[in-house]
Amino acid sequence: MKQERFRITVSSAGRTVMSGWWADEAVARDKFRDWIGSHRDLAEPHFTLTDENAGTLLTSWPEEP
Repeated sequence: MKQERFRITVSSAGRTVMSGWWADEAVARDKFRDWIGSHRDLAEPHFTLTDENAGTLLTSWPEEP
């Protein structure tokens, strides 16, 4: 079984409200897009996709300055 290394975190008004892990980056990116579509109406929404193994932020919404 592949290690789940790609994490999506969803925050609302600065508080984490949900997160999920995937082993495949392409699947995680699809979920990232889907979660934005489903949860963008949260108060002050913020979404991040990170590669936990590399310790890098892959993308965020809204984009970070």
